[in-house]
Amino acid sequence: MLRRILLVLLVVAIVIGGLGFLKYRQIQGEIAMFSQPQPAATVAATRVEAMTWQPELHAVGSVQAVQGVMVSNQVPGQIQQILFDSGDMVEKNQALVQLDTEVDEADLAGLEAARSLAETQLGRNRRLLADRAVSQGDFDEASSRLQQTEAEVAAKRALIEKKTIRAPFAGQLGIRQVDLGQYLAAGTSIVALEALDPVYVDYALPERELAQLAVGQAVAVRVAAYPDESFPGTIQAISPAVDQATRNVQVRALLKNTDHRLRPGMFTKVATLLPKQDQVLTLPREAITFNTYGDSVFLILDGEGEQAGKLVVQRRQIQTGAVRGGRVAVMSGLKAGDRVVAAGQVKLRNGAEVQITEGDGARPKGPGEPSKKRTAAAPDADASQADSGDASQ
Repeated sequence: MLRRILLVLLVVAIVIGGLGFLKYRQIQGEIAMFSQPQPAATVAATRVEAMTWQPELHAVGSVQAVQGVMVSNQVPGQIQQILFDSGDMVEKNQALVQLDTEVDEADLAGLEAARSLAETQLGRNRRLLADRAVSQGDFDEASSRLQQTEAEVAAKRALIEKKTIRAPFAGQLGIRQVDLGQYLAAGTSIVALEALDPVYVDYALPERELAQLAVGQAVAVRVAAYPDESFPGTIQAISPAVDQATRNVQVRALLKNTDHRLRPGMFTKVATLLPKQDQVLTLPREAITFNTYGDSVFLILDGEGEQAGKLVVQRRQIQTGAVRGGRVAVMSGLKAGDRVVAAGQVKLRNGAEVQITEGDGARPKGPGEPSKKRTAAAPDADASQADSGDASQ
């Protein structure tokens, strides 16, 4: 019985020892594996460049016609003729609508006959007054009757003229609002008229930018209808007062519009151009990691100590400025010539070794070795945050 117990214990001890040995070998293997140096991360690199920079103040606005009205009639009447088509280009004083004047023409004929009679009577009284055949009072009464009839004739002619509705200025007509034969009460809307060359663009900027604005300053305007084209203009007026609700100042720019592509009411993106600045530090946008707690880059440095002869990265906080054509102004944190990671940031940490495969400092490629595609490491949300930061520059 004792021998059986000892045999069982021996077997258990052998099994436990074997399992322990296997676990020991496994742990030693993992230690050996993790103790091996990690391979250098592959990245693309670029350098901080100093360049001439065109600062801009960004805002949104809308196109306004220099002159725009809804053409209407001053006097009532029935439409006899419509002399335009919707969308026509018209000249100043061009007739648009003719109201019926038949009754007014008849009244005018009667008034002109009365004026002719008054002229005849006044002439007769003038001769009789010279012969002292009539009194001065009779002569003055005849003269007054003539003046009265002349005034009535002029008033009737003015009424008839007002029944021809004309364009108050040159421009393009909108959509016709009336029909032939329709009776118009005074003030009825007939058609919109807009002067399209030049046009205004109205927008607002924060009051802190007021010192940088001046009449005659250049602006560049973009609209969704022509996304690849910029329309130049100049500031024509700056509001003398700041809006107390928004703390913004209203600005009006004047743009040439000879081809009539800009239409009143269009939404616009406006860039107010400021004086150029020399030696502004810039980086490609994809080299910057945008975060709510601050923007940063991975600076590429020569390793020291155990990492001597190798390239390592160090996360560096920077202050960014405006964005122009895919490049971002760097206000602080870097100097000209610094080399930073342009792609591959997501796999990096402070002190990590890197190998440059593309861009500044890349190793030569072997025969037949494919080039790596360059990908932006900053997520979309970060990029959109950069856009919002740029809007205030």
